[in-house]
Amino acid sequence: MSRPLQLRQASQAALAALLLAGCLAVVAQTPQQHVHAMAHHVMPFDMSKTLHVFRMTESGGVMRVVARDERDADQIALIRQHLRHEAMQFEAGSYADPATLHGAGMPGLKEIQAGTASIKVAYAELPLGASISFETRDLHLLTALHRWFGAQLSEHGADARAE
Repeated sequence: MSRPLQLRQASQAALAALLLAGCLAVVAQTPQQHVHAMAHHVMPFDMSKTLHVFRMTESGGVMRVVARDERDADQIALIRQHLRHEAMQFEAGSYADPATLHGAGMPGLKEIQAGTASIKVAYAELPLGASISFETRDLHLLTALHRWFGAQLSEHGADARAE
């Protein structure tokens, strides 16, 4: 076998190994890694400088996003801007941003979208950020909201906690 042919075959084998390794790395990404890597496409604030807090209630739940540093006025402003926008979208039945980040098949999402008219959504500013509360009297939607909160809590990993 000629030397150029051996080099070409070795190069092709090395390239195939690199491509395979890259594909395996993508497949091996956890949901938490995916959310953290993709968050900047959906949220204007820095995930590592903020905390998502999910509290399920008897009538729905409250989602808060707060800055980890009380002096970080930029993050607080970005949180408020984003959650104000999200609350308006949720009231209109659009859950496109969470679907982009977590996937359209996330638990509870389709039921929530279909039941938008039966869910009261409210935005509120907090000293370190903002919150969105969800309230319903429909037991099916309550369960869907709790499943949706649970999916977000799980996939945000260290950037989230339950109350």
